[in-house]
Amino acid sequence: MHRSRVYALLIDTPRAEADQAVAFWSAALGATAEPYAPEPQFISLHGALPGLVAAVQVVDDAPRFHVDIETDDVAAETARLLALGATEVARWQECRILRAPGGHLLCVLPVESTPEVFDAGAKTWP
Repeated sequence: MHRSRVYALLIDTPRAEADQAVAFWSAALGATAEPYAPEPQFISLHGALPGLVAAVQVVDDAPRFHVDIETDDVAAETARLLALGATEVARWQECRILRAPGGHLLCVLPVESTPEVFDAGAKTWP
């Protein structure tokens, strides 16, 4: 048995447009934009989506949105999503990058939230 929950919405933006995207999304969502020091390709949008992390992610690819799912068992959550029809695209650090049916990207990562937030929102899977 393992648990998981949607953790973040990422706004993937090509490098050349990142500054404009950060300015737009922070103003549009009434959020404070702050660099995420450990990983410089992320700019957090604090206060944009209560209960979720929102961020602009600088990518060397096309613009898109993707969700991050945090879990207490990355292997089990990845296997669950693969059984539902996702395919594994890549791995980055402890994260698994998947493509859902329909083509959308999602990442499965270890728990990043505080225990209280994770416990309040996580679903339990067999």
